[in-house]
Order: sequence, then structure tokens, then C-alpha cells
Amino acid sequence: MTDRAQDASTTADKDSAPKAVIKNVDMSEDMQQESIDIATASLEKFNIEKDIAAHIKREFDRRYGTTWHVVVGKNFGSYVTHETKHFIYFYIGSLAFLIWKS
Repeated sequence: MTDRAQDASTTADKDSAPKAVIKNVDMSEDMQQESIDIATASLEKFNIEKDIAAHIKREFDRRYGTTWHVVVGKNFGSYVTHETKHFIYFYIGSLAFLIWKS
């Protein structure tokens, strides 16, 4: 697992939308942006963290094949093993998103 912290902000399409802040990533730039876009769309559709996570997982399974895992929340710890180039951990506002493939 590559532990590369990236604190650069990525702006969402809307100026008023909160920025995504990537905390740790081992993923292509294109997939990183798609992760943020899918998460942002999920936040617009759902209010419950479990539903947000389920929507993101379904989208990743559909686009990139199965065995994706998604955790969404404000307070959790984690320690996961992932496939190379298939991990991202970021925040949108105060909500954390952990997405990985195993």
C-alpha cells in the first residue's frame, strides 16, 4: 500500500459546493476525480450515510468490476488491505469517504 498523503483541494463543479480534500490515495488521477464526482452526486441524492456508501459501491462495482468497499462517516477508524491503484480516502466537508477494492 502506498501511503501518499495529498492535502491539495479539488474543487467540485459548483462554486458553493464543499471542496474535496484527499488525505491518502493510491489511485489514478482520473479515478480520483471520478471518486469525488460519484461521492458528490451521492450526497445530492441521499442523506443517510449507509445509503450514500451503498450508492458509491454500486457505481464502482458497475464501472470498475466487483469487490469494492465503501465507508462513509464522520467518526471511524480503519486499517485495510487494497489492490494496488485502487484506494482513496478523502473528505467532502466534514464527511469522510474511504473507498477501496480488494
